[in-house]
Amino acid sequence: MSTAFESTITEFLKTHRDQIVGQLAHAVADIGIESQHSRQIKVWGSEIDLLKEHFEALTLKNSEVANWHILLEYDLPRRQKRPDVVILAHDVILVLEFKVGTSSFDAAARWQVMDYAMNLRDFHAESANRLIVPVLCATEAQDSDLRESISFSKDIATIQETNAHNLGDCLLRVFLAARRYDREAINPEAWTRSAYRPTLTIIEAAERLYENHDVREITHSYAENLDKTTDRIAEVILEAKTMQKYTIVFITGVPGAGKTLTGLNVVHDATIRSKQGPSGIFLSGNGPLIKIIREALVRNQQRQGRKRQDFEHEVSTFIQNVHNFLRHHRENLDAVPHEHVVVFDEAQRAWDLGQMKRKWGVETSEPAQLLEVMERLPGWSVVIALVGGGQEIFKGEAGLGEWGRALLSSEKRWSIVVSPEVLHGGASVAGHSLYEEGKPEDLEIIEEPLAHLKVSVRSHRAQLIAEWVNALLLLDDEEAKAKLPDLDEFPIVVTRDLDAARQWLWAHSQFDLNARCGFVATSGDTRMRAYGLELSTDFLGGYPFEKWFLFGSEDIRSSFRLEVAATEFQCQGLELDWVGVCWGGDLVPSMNDKEWEYQKFRGTKWQNCRSAIDQNYIRNRYRVLLTRARLGMIIWVPRGDSSDKTRVPHRFDRIHAHLRASGVPDLELSSITNRDSHHYRFRG
Repeated sequence: MSTAFESTITEFLKTHRDQIVGQLAHAVADIGIESQHSRQIKVWGSEIDLLKEHFEALTLKNSEVANWHILLEYDLPRRQKRPDVVILAHDVILVLEFKVGTSSFDAAARWQVMDYAMNLRDFHAESANRLIVPVLCATEAQDSDLRESISFSKDIATIQETNAHNLGDCLLRVFLAARRYDREAINPEAWTRSAYRPTLTIIEAAERLYENHDVREITHSYAENLDKTTDRIAEVILEAKTMQKYTIVFITGVPGAGKTLTGLNVVHDATIRSKQGPSGIFLSGNGPLIKIIREALVRNQQRQGRKRQDFEHEVSTFIQNVHNFLRHHRENLDAVPHEHVVVFDEAQRAWDLGQMKRKWGVETSEPAQLLEVMERLPGWSVVIALVGGGQEIFKGEAGLGEWGRALLSSEKRWSIVVSPEVLHGGASVAGHSLYEEGKPEDLEIIEEPLAHLKVSVRSHRAQLIAEWVNALLLLDDEEAKAKLPDLDEFPIVVTRDLDAARQWLWAHSQFDLNARCGFVATSGDTRMRAYGLELSTDFLGGYPFEKWFLFGSEDIRSSFRLEVAATEFQCQGLELDWVGVCWGGDLVPSMNDKEWEYQKFRGTKWQNCRSAIDQNYIRNRYRVLLTRARLGMIIWVPRGDSSDKTRVPHRFDRIHAHLRASGVPDLELSSITNRDSHHYRFRG
């Protein structure tokens, strides 16, 4: 951890302004500030002059202020976030963000300072269980616009808004309100050197694992059971090897809980491999996920000076296509897998018998075939099935029940280790279970609580999102309201204006150089073309989504441009920080709001969809789209066009009304920054 300048308030007041500015300029020279050098130097000068003026006065009012510790441009690693000012005031942490020359407190600025506070609370060891107060200073704001009330929740106070004139009084007021005299003072040296462990994205985790690095730095309290689950799976593998058993493990989790990360860790973690040998393979039927992770690994190696052709094949073995794996063993009946351990990601999407017959002319489902292949291994094998709830999105995806049937009819007797949710249903599996008719008596089934990842590591701030989405899709407005995440910590808004959605996404992602934003949309509404979003299969099939997910805002193919939307097929299993969900006409509440109208667009018109299976796929599309965000999302509902029978306005009005009734607030256009932020990727 590093900071550009730090000292006590007494030392700060003694240090010349130009010396402090020089230290700030030197410290941040490596993050591309050169292009705004003159402007930023001027901003820093204004901030320091203002701080000196107010601290001179505050030290006379309250002697404790002189001992406060001030840090300027404190670096939050890996995310390239730097709060303007952090003040350690006895046992209170004040996080101060300046908007020099600004007269208003827009939503993006409020989010920025709250985001800094939450990152410290959740990932910074020495800030745990400390009271943190975010302070936003718009220097030109009117006194009448300031909010002076303060309340505390989850160790973070409400955002305090101030201006150049009232800054000192604001800092002293919140300190006196927040300080607890029975609490030990913060040690500035320990705080500055504290470990900082933010969550890894699936791409970051794959890169670390590929290089044999440890990903167990995700040790903050929100992700503690991920390591425990990984260790428990390692024990199951070792037990199967030692006792010569065939074992299958079903792992569930809320969206973003780290199921894929757990599977990759089991296969590639050096500690686990040292115990049970290099015998694991990670399989996925998610083509876009495979392609994106492989491309990320290739790009990461290229950045280190290696040539693409030198390791493209090596990268291809890191994550493999399950359909290709099974086809090889289907065509080579004597072939025995090299790996005793197979991880099957998104196992609920395995193909049923009907799909296998249509695609390959085979009279067996993918779950049954995988069990048969792993039974060829002498002595023992382990299948680890990672199960996402209610995310079967295409014809022929079997769901949990097909695995249950395959285990009942298998030639060998499998030991079944399951998450309790797999047996009893729950939010993480959208109410489905392995055996809908009850647990068979003749199977060895062991319930393992650690097989359920109950906390999201995609975003610690989105703990209730799966339950909220379930209630929303059940048309249960009251339950949805009750389950709505804290909107201060995980913003969700709805808008009818696509350009406003773009501005909101740009504004919220601009302050973090690593934060990715993008649109996601249902594959079921190709009439989005009328709004400039092309969702035809031909177009999306040829689009380079690995570049959409991986490239920066300077590349016109990237998600940042908000020109191309990823459908549920391209984004399942992946994530974005800020998501714009485009709600289509394929899923609309009925006139009485008691049920959904399911439709599919064919040719030039909508057709009613009456098949229960197809209706389930349509609902699940939205379950996927609504659970892709790490930090927050905006939902765009088109206004429709009364002159176009394919875009009838009142149908979209019903969608909007349902979202509002489920607790989602309308976007206030006045709250969006006017800055052309999609071209402004360094915060100022």
